[in-house]
Amino acid sequence: MSVPLPPVRSAAAVSRPPGLLTRWTDRMQTDVRFAVRRVLAMFCLLPLGLVLAREAPLLPAKPLVIGYGLTVLTGTIAMLQIAYSRYDDPSVRTLRRRPKDLDTFPPLPAVPKVSFLLAVKDEVECIEDCVRSMAASDYPNLDIIVIDDLSEDGTREILARLAVELDITVINLEKNLGKKHALVRGCEQADGDVLAFTDSDCVLAPDALRRCVQALVDHAELGAVSGHCRALNVDKTVFTKAQDVWYEGQFRVAKAAESVFGSVTCVSGPLAVFRRDAVYNYFPAWAGDRFLGAPFRFATDRQLTGYVLGQKWVGRRLKKQYADSSFVTAQDYPERKWRIGYVQSAKVWTNVPEHFGPFMKQQIRWKKSFIRNTFFTGTFMWRRGFFPSCLYYGHVLWVLAAPLMAVRHMIWAPMQGGLFVSVLYLSGVILKGSIWGLAFKLDNPGDSHWRYRPLMSLLSALLLSWLLPYSLATIRRGIWSRTK
Repeated sequence: MSVPLPPVRSAAAVSRPPGLLTRWTDRMQTDVRFAVRRVLAMFCLLPLGLVLAREAPLLPAKPLVIGYGLTVLTGTIAMLQIAYSRYDDPSVRTLRRRPKDLDTFPPLPAVPKVSFLLAVKDEVECIEDCVRSMAASDYPNLDIIVIDDLSEDGTREILARLAVELDITVINLEKNLGKKHALVRGCEQADGDVLAFTDSDCVLAPDALRRCVQALVDHAELGAVSGHCRALNVDKTVFTKAQDVWYEGQFRVAKAAESVFGSVTCVSGPLAVFRRDAVYNYFPAWAGDRFLGAPFRFATDRQLTGYVLGQKWVGRRLKKQYADSSFVTAQDYPERKWRIGYVQSAKVWTNVPEHFGPFMKQQIRWKKSFIRNTFFTGTFMWRRGFFPSCLYYGHVLWVLAAPLMAVRHMIWAPMQGGLFVSVLYLSGVILKGSIWGLAFKLDNPGDSHWRYRPLMSLLSALLLSWLLPYSLATIRRGIWSRTK
C-alpha cells in the first residue's frame, strides 16, 4: 500500500527566499491573489504600454523598422503580464486552468516510483557532485540509473565507487553510442512510473525532484514538467553572471507564460520529469530522429518535449514507424493531449560556459536544435490553442527575423547614412534587456546581477542572431554533448 508524500520542503532551505511582493500575494485567497497580481503587473508594465502607444502612429511611415520594434515590445509585455499575473507553481497549488476532459487522464499513484537517469561521458571534474545531489533527493521511491558512454578520463572509476556507496545502478557501455542512445539504453531498464533526467554538470536541490513529482501527482493532465535552472558557477566571470540572469528569465518568465496554457515547449535537460505513459513509446523515434536526410545526433530536449506535446496528432504515426521496438510492443499507451508545466520551486544549478569559445559552441548546438524542432513542433502547435500558438510562433518569427534585423540596422542602415537607425535599434535592445533585468530584480531582491541582463541582450542581437544561418549550414555535424 502506498504512503502519501510528506509535505514538500520549503524552497527557502535551498535557495533565495521569494521577493516581498510574492510572499505578500501568496497569503491571499486564490481569486484575490490573481486579481491583485493582474493589477500590479499592468501597473508595472504601464510605461512600456505608453511607449507602444507613442510609437504606433509612426508605423505607416516606417513599417519595417517600427513594426519590428513594436512586435518585440508587444511580445515582451504580453509574456511578462502572463507570467506574473497568471502563473502558479503546480507543486504548491492546484492549477486554475485545467482541461474539461480531466477524467480521461489516469492518475498516478500517491507515491509513484521514479527512475532518475543520467548519461555521462568524460565528466571526471563534476560527475561526483551531480550524482551525489541525485542521491540526496528526499524523494522516497527512487531508482538512480547512470549510463557511462565509454568515458576514458576516470569518470568510470568514480561511478564504480559511487555505485557501492550510494546504491545506484551504473551501466557501462562498451561502445560509444551518443547521448540519446545512451539514455534510451538506460530507459530499457527503467521501470518507474515517472522518468526523470538531469545533466552531468548539474547539482539539484534536495527537494527539486520531489516537487516535480508532486506536480504530476496533483495534476493528472501534466505529462511532463520542467524544473527551474540557474548558473552554478555564477561568480566565475562576467559572462557567467550574465548567463545566470538570462537563465532566470528564460525559466521564470518564458516557461511560466507557456506553463499557464500547459504548453511548455522545452522541458530542459537540467531537470526534466516525464510521466512514463506520456513519453515511453517515443524513445525509439527520439533516438532514430532524422533531419534533412541524415541522423540528427543531438539529444534535444525540445524534440523529446515535442513528442509529449504533439502525440495526439503525430503519436500514432511515430509508433507505427517503430512498431517493432520493445518501447512500443511492451505497452502501447493511448495518445493523449497532455499538458506540460513548469515548477518554479524545483531548483537546479548548472555549470554554464565561462569563456567565449565554449559558449559559442553551446549556442550553435541550441540553434541547431531550434531549427530541427521548428520543423516538428511547428506542424502541430497551432492545434493547441490561440495563446500557446501566439507564444510559440511569435518566438519562432522573432528568432528567424533577428539576423535580418541585425543586418538591416547595423550594416545596411549605416551604409545608407542612417546611423540614427542603428542607435535607435541598440537603444531598443538595451531597453528590452533592462526590462528583463528589472524582472530579475523583482524576483531576486538583493541580487545585483540584474544589471548584466542588458549585456546579454546586446550579445544576442549583435552576435548570437548571426549563428542561425551558420547552424543551418552545418546542421549535419553532430557531437556527444549536453544540451540544455
